[in-house]
Amino acid sequence: MKEIKHLINIINDKLSELHKKDFLLTWEQSRDELEQILYLAEALKSLRASNIDTRVFNNGLGISLFRDNSTRTRFSYASALNLVGLTQQDLDEGKSQIAHGETVRETANMIAFCAEAIGIRDDMYLGAGNAYMCEVGQALDEGFAEGVLPQRPAIINLQCDIDHPTQAMADLAWLKEHFGSLENLRGKKIAMTWAYSPSYGKPLSVPQGIIGLMTRFGMDVTLAHPQGYDLIPDVINVAKNNARDSGGSFRQVSSMEEAFQGADIVYPKSWAPWQIMQQRTELLRQNDSQGLKALEQTCLAENARHTHWHCTEEMMARTRNGSALYMHCLPADITGVSCERGEVEASVFERYRIATYKEASWKPWIIAAMILARKFARPGDVLAQRLEAATPRIYG
Repeated sequence: MKEIKHLINIINDKLSELHKKDFLLTWEQSRDELEQILYLAEALKSLRASNIDTRVFNNGLGISLFRDNSTRTRFSYASALNLVGLTQQDLDEGKSQIAHGETVRETANMIAFCAEAIGIRDDMYLGAGNAYMCEVGQALDEGFAEGVLPQRPAIINLQCDIDHPTQAMADLAWLKEHFGSLENLRGKKIAMTWAYSPSYGKPLSVPQGIIGLMTRFGMDVTLAHPQGYDLIPDVINVAKNNARDSGGSFRQVSSMEEAFQGADIVYPKSWAPWQIMQQRTELLRQNDSQGLKALEQTCLAENARHTHWHCTEEMMARTRNGSALYMHCLPADITGVSCERGEVEASVFERYRIATYKEASWKPWIIAAMILARKFARPGDVLAQRLEAATPRIYG
């Protein structure tokens, strides 16, 4: 219990305005706000481990809108809603009035009458996902201000075209756990590298999330990809500025070998070039199926030129003492397991498989923390009440 009380004190000491804004991009938040989410997640996890009920809502809905496939994030969001006492209701756009011309501002208000949180995954269209979340937020602001809604729901970015904040924050929480503290991350070298995949069109949000967040904590961040596999230029500038301000570093290299050399952490992950994602967005909006097929074939052929971007045992031997922490948002393209050749060699993935599961396991706690930080000005006090009540989650 002393540990939980200590975490609550840390949470309350953080200067945060998260109760006044949605957490859409990590680089829009202050260092204190990022840390408040981390410690809230840790406190929630500790309360659960102590068999203490973490439900702070007696009723209310958590709306989910997934415009792309998901396993980890979908179930993490459902778990987070359950942790804080909310009931999940999925918005199936195909069964709604959206197809009949219902506007975003109307949909946002109609689904939010009893909603405390709205989780949105919208990563298909470059230049659209984050903009859509902002539009929903503006509609909710109006609905609350005009007395339509009794409360302003929290919007949770479950992945957009620019960032994947619940993933990046879960990754940071795992690094904090693995290395012992946030301070211990300072000076650690993390290699965010492109890796070969037999598919195309994977979002940019994970690599952008990593370089946009880890540069906030004094880490030495190296981004590596083949020529032409660029990320959004604005996010590259964010990473450069973050590294300058935190005392860390950010550099770009053109080979996986150079990125892995002396790395403490490696994150080999495939993504599509931002220029390609722009073309894909235009073709999707035009319903140009033939154009999409032609673009896919072009991209797959380009990917095939870079099969040597492969996280192998030989590549891992280049890392610090040959024992860098391997990370992945999952599912990974595992050579000889999920595909003929992919991002990572089977023996490497198997050695770090449990570690990647632990990495993923932080996401429900992070999402629950984001909900509480948006709904309460002093979320630490809310958890203190749960601790004082000490209501058992399981009676026995």
